[in-house]
Amino acid sequence: MQGQLSEIDIRSIFQLIELGQRTGELCVESYSPQPHFNRGDRPQRLPPQCWFVFFANGKIIYAGSDADNSLVRLRHHLHRYGLSTTLDPIRVPTIAATNAPEYGYLWAMLENHSLTPAQGRSIIKSMVQETLFDLLSLHNGSFMFELGPPLAPQLTPLEIGPLVTKVLKQVQEWNQLHPHIQSPDQCPVLCDAPALSKNLNPKRFKILSAWANKQTSIRQIARYLNGDILTVAKAMYPFVQKGWVQLTYLSSSESDWMPEDLKPVRPPRVVFIDDGVALCKAVEQILKASGYEVAGITNPLRALSLVFQLKPDLILCDIAMPELDGYEICAMLRRSSLFRQTPIVMLTGKDGFIDRLKARMVGATDYLTKPFGQGELLMVLEKYIGKGGGTDPSPDRILDDAIASELDLEPLKPPSGDLPQP
Repeated sequence: MQGQLSEIDIRSIFQLIELGQRTGELCVESYSPQPHFNRGDRPQRLPPQCWFVFFANGKIIYAGSDADNSLVRLRHHLHRYGLSTTLDPIRVPTIAATNAPEYGYLWAMLENHSLTPAQGRSIIKSMVQETLFDLLSLHNGSFMFELGPPLAPQLTPLEIGPLVTKVLKQVQEWNQLHPHIQSPDQCPVLCDAPALSKNLNPKRFKILSAWANKQTSIRQIARYLNGDILTVAKAMYPFVQKGWVQLTYLSSSESDWMPEDLKPVRPPRVVFIDDGVALCKAVEQILKASGYEVAGITNPLRALSLVFQLKPDLILCDIAMPELDGYEICAMLRRSSLFRQTPIVMLTGKDGFIDRLKARMVGATDYLTKPFGQGELLMVLEKYIGKGGGTDPSPDRILDDAIASELDLEPLKPPSGDLPQP
């Protein structure tokens, strides 16, 4: 089952899965409607977000998004139990699907008794409700449901009907908070502390002041407090309405901030897997000039052994390759705990959403559609592993001509009179 959310809404999809008592995985992908301009001033759509919901016999086992693979959400939920640091020494058994490393870590904590079953059930239920809140708020996007074995082991299968009804009511109430509160990812910041302190008791004012630090989102506060997004938003709504509290988004500079002692001492290392020799050389030239360590691999059969030797910070992998395609390579890498969290970006010459969803379902972090430019390539790398530290290379046509050759196209020419010839 697959299609567009403009043809069938999320609630109806859940109802079909429940009525059919289906077992498998639902993948939903949505684009941001806002254009993004890269360094070449070319309009680009922001990377899509992808959500996954796992079912067993018409019940929800677990739900999350590709953003949760970094374990930030799990740490937030563990924070309320004082357990956020217990994740660090854990080795995860291969019990979770490639799209559910968070679930694997949660089960590892249950098995080593770092977490009680009651705490685990509470966390999973909160995660599912948060994911459903996002999904039931969607109006545009693509979906694909794939039958398959259930995610195992299972802790707390959840009935779809009552849960969807509850969350849908929350979404409807949330919409009434517009335009004062627009997104769960907005962060509160105090604008008029004196006025706020006069209208709140000292204890509540102290709590709100601690959260209103421009760094903690409504979503994150709900996780910390074991509450839901709507309850937190409604508590803040009167203060936002009066102008005592303002909501803002975390800036890119703040979200990318990292302590000096945690920054890597070597340049970020990238492995590029593509059977096209010209494209491999072009990507190597551009990434080296941008300050990255890069290794191009044109033989997909040798890719796995070389990747394990190089231990890269990010992997770029073409989908369409002979003997061993990118889907198989990505799935194999995700089965190893060594590469469970490594960003894997798939390259495809097809612009169909099925290819993108398949990439997500084998554990890919993101994808680039051929032909892509230097700016798009560097933007993806900077998003996941930061800047390389070198100077930006100028010859974008190196990539253009290499991809054109690979796809049997005419070499791309810059507009006459606008750009100097390389």
